[in-house]
Amino acid sequence: MNPTTRSHELFERALQAMPGGVSSPVRAFRAVGGTPLFVDRAEGAHLTDVDGNTYLDFVMSWGPLILGHANPAVVDAVQTQTARGTTYGAPHVGELELAELVRACYPVAERVRFTSSGTEAAQSAIRLARAVTGRSRIVKFDGCYHGHCDAMLVAAGSGAITFGEPSSAGVPPEVAGLTSVCPLDDDDAIRSLMKQCGDEVAVIAIEPVPANNGLLLQRPAFLELLRDLADDHGALLLFDEVISGFRVGPGGAAAHYGIDPDLVAFGKILGGGLPCAAFGGTAEAMAHLAPLGKAYHAGTLSGNPLAMAAGLAQIGALQDGEVHAQLERLGARLQQGVEEVIAAHELPVRMVRLGSLFWFSFSSDEPPRRAADIPASCADVYAKFFHACLARGVHLAPSAYEVGFLSTAHTDDDIDRAVAVFGEALREAHA
Repeated sequence: MNPTTRSHELFERALQAMPGGVSSPVRAFRAVGGTPLFVDRAEGAHLTDVDGNTYLDFVMSWGPLILGHANPAVVDAVQTQTARGTTYGAPHVGELELAELVRACYPVAERVRFTSSGTEAAQSAIRLARAVTGRSRIVKFDGCYHGHCDAMLVAAGSGAITFGEPSSAGVPPEVAGLTSVCPLDDDDAIRSLMKQCGDEVAVIAIEPVPANNGLLLQRPAFLELLRDLADDHGALLLFDEVISGFRVGPGGAAAHYGIDPDLVAFGKILGGGLPCAAFGGTAEAMAHLAPLGKAYHAGTLSGNPLAMAAGLAQIGALQDGEVHAQLERLGARLQQGVEEVIAAHELPVRMVRLGSLFWFSFSSDEPPRRAADIPASCADVYAKFFHACLARGVHLAPSAYEVGFLSTAHTDDDIDRAVAVFGEALREAHA
């Protein structure tokens, strides 16, 4: 980026005020090079930076904006609530109504507890699973990301993989030692692990739609195996639907695959663009949570009125499934267009998609289902592709391992423009 731009000037200032100049590592552009954009405003499917450049956006704040930036219904709900107070630290109607709406969409979540982030939701669900079972061991999968809590920063995805750190400094080995990691899509490995230490396992945790280390779509039979193994060994099954929840349908991946977890973590989309998340589960399991049980969770801003208002406006719009049908149509249009370009130019890349989630796998091989099967070379190719798209006014995540998101604000014309830009950028990246 030109050092005279306003974004560059602001980033130089930010480096003196915040570690790496950012509040979340992947925003720093370390994986793709260059200087991050500083956003001035966003509306619909577009965002505009402080230099006046407008981009067609497929990051959508990393997923929550399924109705687009500054959706009028969400904005109106937040503005109305702001006049009534921004936080109470007390029960209110909004959190009750959103909890009931979540239950209606996702019946496995018989009881719901709100949090402020997906990390907090996953961490609390794991603590709850340990309380329910009286066991300590956690099973997770290589490349699945469950937030930045200590217990789950082992072979993680998202920013951890972007920076080549499958685990984090500052995580005590004694904590990491209670987390067992298996590869995705490996029936024998998970069977062997559960045979060896299944009586120690409190919870098997997985992103049923792994989307933090590429879009690693799993076989339904593998997810069904996890359900069976959890039952056989007295463990709980946790679906981390921080990304997939309400994205792949009103009932999330659980409904999509027809598999019921014992516990679920929600995030991102639940707050309509405001900080909000939740965890839920069967009434029996959730009864172990304080104040009913001994597993503690608290949060002054849990159930924040602004987030509840935004969530009610957004999740209410998703409940009947019509939005997801619209997004599937847009996704199919995007995929068909991109695949035609790939075939016409014999490019070594595959497009992976589920509903409104999409990802470019930079290999001519079948799309991977395991983190280890993503070629190491993909990051370098993606960096070229990313900047080629950005130069043409299309904004993607600054990491080869993050997915793209569609919204109802994207139009057919936006999709056609994206197909053209992606085609040009793919050819440039492989030149």
